Amino acid sequence: MKTLAGPLAGSTAAAPAEAAHRVRKPKLNSLYPRWFHIPGSALYVVFFAVPTMVSLYFALTRWTLFDTQFIGFDNFTEFFDDPQLYGSFINTFIYGAVTSAAKVVIGFGLAVLLTSQVLGRGYLRAVVFFPVLVSTVGVGLTFKSLLDPYHGAVNGVLGWFGVQGPGWLTDPHLALFTVAAVDIWKGVGVATLILIAGIVAIPQEYFEAARVDGAGAWRVFRTITLPLSRPAIGSVVILSLIGGLRSFDLIWTMTGGGPGFSSDVIASVIYKQYQAGFYGLSTAGNVILFVVVTAIMIPVSRYFNKKEAEL
Repeated sequence: MKTLAGPLAGSTAAAPAEAAHRVRKPKLNSLYPRWFHIPGSALYVVFFAVPTMVSLYFALTRWTLFDTQFIGFDNFTEFFDDPQLYGSFINTFIYGAVTSAAKVVIGFGLAVLLTSQVLGRGYLRAVVFFPVLVSTVGVGLTFKSLLDPYHGAVNGVLGWFGVQGPGWLTDPHLALFTVAAVDIWKGVGVATLILIAGIVAIPQEYFEAARVDGAGAWRVFRTITLPLSRPAIGSVVILSLIGGLRSFDLIWTMTGGGPGFSSDVIASVIYKQYQAGFYGLSTAGNVILFVVVTAIMIPVSRYFNKKEAEL
């Protein structure tokens, strides 16, 4: 027994050393995967970090292509003194909330329809996604012509039924919501596509178990489809809200911020300052827009991440 104890004890003592050696081995190669982060990090620094820091500097200056004068926070003070700013802030939040909410609701309804056994499902998916492929400027010019209060096709059709069409883009109370409706029509295809992917990713076993239990269509939707599509819904909300808060091209093409300043958003006010030659002031506006969007999106993103973790 003594002669056997020696080798056994030696092998037992050697085992932890060998195990430690095996554990330490991956650490020697742990730097290898990190090399793959270098290209992405370089692109991030060049195209995001550096421009952001440069913008922060130029927001504190009065600059042209040939001269730069440091003036501190005067641009921010002047920007907040702009009487258009308060209205544009409100319009920006209204526009972002309306467009993102409508895209989620309409997109989810279309996604549920287009994942069912509806006739011509593939064709309908292509039709829903088609507006996304069209140029935003082209869409804006087309709808500006269609919604013309005097010669537009929309009011012309309403006139056949004895209805006097409103000034879709000339009424201060309607202009912003009209542009928002066009934005929803153009962007709901992306929301539908993301939500279709979220619904299709739900395991079919859940639906089969619900059918065995005798659950109806509404109960299946409420207890399976809706909760398990939450990650896709969160993605649509975040993307739509960022797009709505930063929207410019469609608003500028259709109304130019008018009539008056009724459809101005932060981005259009920034562009007007740039057109007037106040480059430092417009840069400060861009910084403010960046801060506003970031301040809104961080809690929204955390909320949906928390809900996703609860699934």
